[in-house]
Amino acid sequence: MNLNEFIKTANTLGQRRIPFFFLLDFELQKPFISELSLLDAQDIHYAMHEPSGGEIATANGSLLERFPVDFVVYRKAFERSLEYINAGDSYLLNLTFPTEIRLAYSLRELYANTQAAYKLFFKDRFVLFSPECFVRILGDAIYSYPMKGTIDADLPRAEEKILQNTKELWEHNTIVDLIRNDLSMIATGIELTKYRFITRVRTHQKDLLQVSSEIKGNLPTGWQEQIGDMLVKLLPAGSISGAPKQKTVSIIREVELSPRGYFTGVFGVFDGEGLDSAVNIRFVEKKGEKYYFRSGGGITAYSKPEEEYKEMIDKVYIPLR
Repeated sequence: MNLNEFIKTANTLGQRRIPFFFLLDFELQKPFISELSLLDAQDIHYAMHEPSGGEIATANGSLLERFPVDFVVYRKAFERSLEYINAGDSYLLNLTFPTEIRLAYSLRELYANTQAAYKLFFKDRFVLFSPECFVRILGDAIYSYPMKGTIDADLPRAEEKILQNTKELWEHNTIVDLIRNDLSMIATGIELTKYRFITRVRTHQKDLLQVSSEIKGNLPTGWQEQIGDMLVKLLPAGSISGAPKQKTVSIIREVELSPRGYFTGVFGVFDGEGLDSAVNIRFVEKKGEKYYFRSGGGITAYSKPEEEYKEMIDKVYIPLR
């Protein structure tokens, strides 16, 4: 299926108010869409906002081992990104890398025993446990929750540090402005309804604090009939690309080691009336006999390579139940 076919199919299902699942990759080269009733037969499973359950246990006490890309390799891509930023071609760029990992569990077991706002198991090819909403539509109101800013929750005065950090503040405000502009392409009455609120994420190693905002807009009546066009106009998500978006995406394709694929794309569900969706982060992919966890963070003129490298590795975690 190509992108035009995806848009046409989504619009048709929206017009008929038929519930469907959708998955879009970062490059928009491999769109996937299916009626909800057909997912189980395709070995596709998702969960959204599920209640917490019991804790996962490991025989050896180690859920995963991490083998990140060498810092020299990361720094080369970081410095090239910074050259573009200093030249004015970008002022925020989300730089990501795959980290090879060794897992104590299969992808199916990870899906069953982890806790996240959004989870997806896709045909034993990848699993994700994302804390970040892409867009949510209730009635004729659309909401987005850009997430920018992560810190170790155990650090002294962690919440105060993340909220007062100049680099993190600038980065968050940049993404809020970008998302407001994106939503204005499909909605009216755009407003910032919640600003820089904190959520806590429990991982297999430590807790993290993450910073988000809420942006709201109003969609025209009958938006379901153009749902495919709407989704594609908003992509890629601003929080995992950068600003200005089009130029920054071209830089990302140059400096990163490989295409992202479904990592940092989006997935979601249209239930016949409303929609909920997630950014495809906290992403574990199976390639042959190896597993890779993809992660990254926003680069600005204020960024330091050692700190960004550490943040990238800190985001390689399993969110335990």
